[in-house]
Amino acid sequence: MLQRNSRLRLAEKERNLMRAACRFNAEVMDFIRPHVLPGVKTADLDRMIHQYTLDHGHVPACLGYPGEKFAFPKSCCISVNDVICHGIPGAYELKPGDIVNVDLTSIVDGWHGDQSETFIIGEPEDVDDLARAVTQCAFDCLHISIQALEPGCRVSAIGEVIVDHVRKTYGDFGIVEKYVGHGIGADFHQAPNVPHVPSAQARRDRLHPGICFTIEPMINGGTIKSEIDSRDGWTVRTKDGKPSAQFEHTILMTEDGPEIMTLTENGPQYGHKF
Repeated sequence: MLQRNSRLRLAEKERNLMRAACRFNAEVMDFIRPHVLPGVKTADLDRMIHQYTLDHGHVPACLGYPGEKFAFPKSCCISVNDVICHGIPGAYELKPGDIVNVDLTSIVDGWHGDQSETFIIGEPEDVDDLARAVTQCAFDCLHISIQALEPGCRVSAIGEVIVDHVRKTYGDFGIVEKYVGHGIGADFHQAPNVPHVPSAQARRDRLHPGICFTIEPMINGGTIKSEIDSRDGWTVRTKDGKPSAQFEHTILMTEDGPEIMTLTENGPQYGHKF
């Protein structure tokens, strides 16, 4: 639910509040990291994330978030294999060879930190080449798009570099268009929309200093076509059943360039190879 009337350019005090929210969110990701293992139920990961967030006096933003039909019932999104996004944690037990995206958003003193990572489950040899490739592609797309930014640039710079990289390196992988990044701050979702392919609106919108936003490319091993599970109203799967991967950071555009606000201490850094 995009909030278009929210104040977009943050003053320094507000930037520091966002930095605090994002630091905590990154801390939650590092907390859950060693538990994303074979045999662990996705509901157990959600329970640990929920309790850790509450124990530190903060709020899991996903829990109860309104959808078109249903409020989101869990404290994080966990999307396995062919699930593009908005996977609902449940009884599924992770197994070697899975790829699983954990998407976290925390509310700290009224401000939102948001990020996601895709994890490879088991040993390197357990994961097939296609799942590994979409994971690497999504990770690289996130980081090369951040590097392409400068103060005042068009939002479309993000989609342009992602499309160029995917087409040159991975050929016909699908770059998801329906689900996009977004402005973020005191509201979970606000202007501007941040698509991962160029669009007319993205060519008009600019990332001026003080604007905070997410980049969260979703890359499919096949078609970009998707379907939403009618039973829960949230889970989005690839139409062809091929794997999908995603990585996300919250970014603040500063006077000196983009600042990654959700960096983890223990997660993969720029240049990592899966």
